Amino acid sequence: MLLEGAEVDGKKAKNGTEVKLDVAETDIVLKTNDNNRNLIKNDEKEEKEYDPWQAPELVDNSPAWAELNGKEKLQRVGYLLLRFVVILGSLYLFICSLSLLSDAFRLLGGKAAGEALDEEGIVANPIAGLMLGVLVTVLVQSSSTSTSIIVTMVGADILTVQHAVPIIMGANIGTSVTNTIVSFAQSPNRDEFRRAFGGATVHDMFNWLSVIVLLPIEIITHYLYWLSHALTGNIKGDSSANQDLLKALTSPFTNLIIQLDKKVITNIALGKEEYLNKSLIKASCGSTINIVPTNMSVIQNVTDPSTGAITLDTTYEIVNISNIDKKPCHFLFANTGMSDPVVGIILLFMSIVVLCGCLIMLVKCLQALLKGHVAKIIKRTINSDFPGRWSVLTGYVFMLVGAGVTIIVQSSSVFTSTLTPLVGIGVIELERMYPLTLGSNIGTTTTGILAALASKVGLHNAMQIAICHLFFNISGILVWYPIPFMRKIPVKMARFMGNTTAKYRWFAVAYLIFAFFIIPGTILGLSLAGWYVLLAVGGPVVLLLIAILIINVLQQRRPKVLPKKLRTWEWAPIWLKSLEPYDKLLGRLCFCCKYRSGKPEPETNC
Repeated sequence: MLLEGAEVDGKKAKNGTEVKLDVAETDIVLKTNDNNRNLIKNDEKEEKEYDPWQAPELVDNSPAWAELNGKEKLQRVGYLLLRFVVILGSLYLFICSLSLLSDAFRLLGGKAAGEALDEEGIVANPIAGLMLGVLVTVLVQSSSTSTSIIVTMVGADILTVQHAVPIIMGANIGTSVTNTIVSFAQSPNRDEFRRAFGGATVHDMFNWLSVIVLLPIEIITHYLYWLSHALTGNIKGDSSANQDLLKALTSPFTNLIIQLDKKVITNIALGKEEYLNKSLIKASCGSTINIVPTNMSVIQNVTDPSTGAITLDTTYEIVNISNIDKKPCHFLFANTGMSDPVVGIILLFMSIVVLCGCLIMLVKCLQALLKGHVAKIIKRTINSDFPGRWSVLTGYVFMLVGAGVTIIVQSSSVFTSTLTPLVGIGVIELERMYPLTLGSNIGTTTTGILAALASKVGLHNAMQIAICHLFFNISGILVWYPIPFMRKIPVKMARFMGNTTAKYRWFAVAYLIFAFFIIPGTILGLSLAGWYVLLAVGGPVVLLLIAILIINVLQQRRPKVLPKKLRTWEWAPIWLKSLEPYDKLLGRLCFCCKYRSGKPEPETNC
């Protein structure tokens, strides 16, 4: 394209004119006008305005309802009902697969988790207790289970309330691993994976930030201990309060696959050594008592007032219990002879396959339903704020929704894991997922409260640690939500995680391994070695990370404050400032694909 005034072979190009050039006997017609310039600018503007966090609207190309005849209308209604049935069925199996996934992790690491909780030297160190809470919850795949165990141990005076508070904080972090795993099902689509992983990790970011701020305050002031102590003076127990609606819905299916004796982990944590060699898989499901009645005649010296007789024959019925027959269990893995870890591995594979299959079906059906006006209405309803001055209450209302649903299903993992694919396909925005997650954090504390109410001994201490869990989550919300600036920090961190894993998909697996296994395990090991070792190794690392964070903030906002060399990271080696070298290395090691982050994306990669 030639601009006005440009010369080609001695000829001037004027605006809106054509200049013919003979190049290798080919006429090239070049047009230069304002319309072409505007078209190019508009295309560039559209590329710049593309936001991968906003899901593209699915266009409904099907004929309008008025254009259909009777048979076609009936078919459309039938397909619609079929999709609803498939969605409900997929959602039910998805929740069941989460339960089976939790059982698989219990079989693989439940006993180890119980033994770790029984180690007094670990829980006495708050940092070690925090990391122990993370690892135990990851191993049992349920903060409800780990919290109930901790509440039981506190009620039995095996753990003190002060020692249990950091473990409860760690359990809050560990519970978010489930929805992070769930987000992997949308990895074939880059933008869906970006949104789903961001929606999953916003829970992680909030929990980690809350612990970073509140754990030092609790260590110094014990404010959670004293506040909960003041509120639990006259609470009475009710052993019938522990109800689980979700279990009532899913157990008819999951009990056909596996049934675990969850008291084994609790008893191991309570220090009962006889349970160390006992399998978590139920060996019997109830028992039958055989009662054998027998008659015995006894002659007693009794005077009969009517006849004056002195003796009287009396017959007694004596009940003898001959034996107790245990009823065998009838489920897929009953009495197989396989060890708990072997069954756990098989169950883990099965649950992941079912989980991924259900998520794929769920996402496909939702995408088919959410087209055109329906998608706009649903997205507008969920993601819009209240009008006018009431808009500030929108997030808090959704917190109540998240808390209410979690209380009903008694599982924050199930609730947030169900929302994760909806964030991936763009039905729920990340900013709306955040308050729903915070509400779920509040709702999940009811499990510990119900477990405390069911305690027959140590009710006060059990209720106190359950209240500590509640007020820890409320404190985190007060720090990271009411102030708009603070509210954006976890969301921005989640966006960063989503963008990074969209560019380097292996980063999601690396994050999962490091955040929930390697880092907690390393810090736990250093903590057990002593405070001096932890400070000597961890102190410089923490200071370095804080310095890098401050420099990054100053580079973006006040670069002139920094020395010239620190205004950019150009001087740093590439392996310190970019994941590109690691991406290339993994690309060479991975033979299942030819994926590179800088090349056009194939839909399947390592």
